Amino acid sequence: MNDWFEALGRRLAEAAGDRGAKIAPPELDPQVSDEVLELARVAAHTKERRFAPLACFMAGVAVERLSHARSLSAAEEAAYLRSIRESLEAEP
Repeated sequence: MNDWFEALGRRLAEAAGDRGAKIAPPELDPQVSDEVLELARVAAHTKERRFAPLACFMAGVAVERLSHARSLSAAEEAAYLRSIRESLEAEP
C-alpha cells in the first residue's frame, strides 16, 4: 500500500518472531483498506466515536475468522466489511 504500512507489516512479523511464531508480514489490499477506513469514519460519527479504532480491529479479527471458515478473495473481504458498514450507517 505504501512504505509506512510495508514497514509496519515487517515490524509485526518480526515481533511475532520474537514470540516464537513465524508469520508473513501483513499486507493491505486497497479495496479492503478503503472499507476499513470507511468503517472508521462511520464509527467515529457515532456517540461512541472513541471506539472507531477498536471497531476496525474487531472487523479485522472477524475477517480473519471468516477467512479461516471459508476462503475469501480480497474483493469478498471488502464486500463483507462494506455490508457491516452499511448496516451501521442505516441505524438511527
